[in-house]
Amino acid sequence: MMQQDRYGLDLTTGSAAAAAAYINGVDRFLSAEEGVERCLTAAVEADPNFALGWMALARHHQMYGRRDDLNAAREKAMALAPGVTAREASQLNALNLILTGKVGDGYAAIRAHLLEYPRDAMICQTCTGVFGLIGFSGQPGREAELLAFTTSLAPHYGDDWWFLGQHAFSMMEAGQTGPADRAIETSLAARPRNAHSAHIRSHLYYETGEVAAGRDYLTDWMPGYKSEGLLHCHLSWHQALWALEQGDEAAMWSVVDTAVQPGSTHGPAVNVLTDTASILYRAEMRGIDVPRDRWRMISDYALACFPKPGLAFADVHAALAHAMAGNTTALDRIRTDARGPAGDVVPAFANSFAAIAAQDWSTAEQHLTVAMADHARIGGSRAQRDLLEHTMTNVLLRQGKGPEAERLLKLRRPQVLTAA
Repeated sequence: MMQQDRYGLDLTTGSAAAAAAYINGVDRFLSAEEGVERCLTAAVEADPNFALGWMALARHHQMYGRRDDLNAAREKAMALAPGVTAREASQLNALNLILTGKVGDGYAAIRAHLLEYPRDAMICQTCTGVFGLIGFSGQPGREAELLAFTTSLAPHYGDDWWFLGQHAFSMMEAGQTGPADRAIETSLAARPRNAHSAHIRSHLYYETGEVAAGRDYLTDWMPGYKSEGLLHCHLSWHQALWALEQGDEAAMWSVVDTAVQPGSTHGPAVNVLTDTASILYRAEMRGIDVPRDRWRMISDYALACFPKPGLAFADVHAALAHAMAGNTTALDRIRTDARGPAGDVVPAFANSFAAIAAQDWSTAEQHLTVAMADHARIGGSRAQRDLLEHTMTNVLLRQGKGPEAERLLKLRRPQVLTAA
């Protein structure tokens, strides 16, 4: 007897145990809860011929950059593809394209797949959030595209806790904080330990300038969320950021040292790099002395995990780390070798960080003016990218241009002035 997933889609497995473990694993994957690998491994142990179980396991390994494990699971999934339903075969094909680096073809396959199977959450998930295929597309207007994507699928998901969280994120990034707030509260009511929705709830507090409420929320939510959870590092960054905002330097460093920086977290490399570089420079701009050794550590980490430029969001933060660490060789490589769909934006940021490290504020302003024209293309959330807006503000203030700095904040981040 064929089983079904939580969205009513057929699964090619006769094992009820495999299906139950798969459903649990997928829900944990969609909510960034711990235990994903345990559940998906149980699914394929219950039915070694369960193709979608293997592919979901491959996607999980991808999130943590485990290339060998990813390929082993992906190859097992594709070997089983001839025996599955048309919907499953289409899912396997699309995910296989992405996992083998054929992102353009994979995106086209995903959009075609969702026209026929809109409730295939494992396919839909690849395009949601700021780190998805749309978020990292490097294209102008990606925030509008992300909102159009989730809006088009909303009628198919109703009050599904996972989809509501992702739709809330796309609404929030497009400035629709009111509807996003209502959606995220509904999502969390249905699954309170959904780390993705807790993350989006945190972003909403950030976007509306509610520092104390945001910090209190995560203080209550984080206990019980284990360090192997996909978002543990990034949620910890939010905690450190709010501690910094409230002048609690000791708490900020405690969180950075135990849950954000390299060696303290199981988080994905892109989060470890970008969150560490971000909080260090935000601390610098607040007048906190950041030892050069901290910058060297994150510069070395960037070189180890992202040796070849190609992902703009990582490259911009790596350039900041290299500049502040004094690693001109690594910085020059990013300046000259930046690639990818937003690679043309990266050198201007790298040049600005080099000027900042040299305290050449006028030159930094010139490069930042160019880079900021469409900085959304590098990816990441509004909250993450406002590092760049604060950097420009700081550069202006360093030159005695207070009115220009205030005008920039009024245009870009008015809630900062309101909260202050």
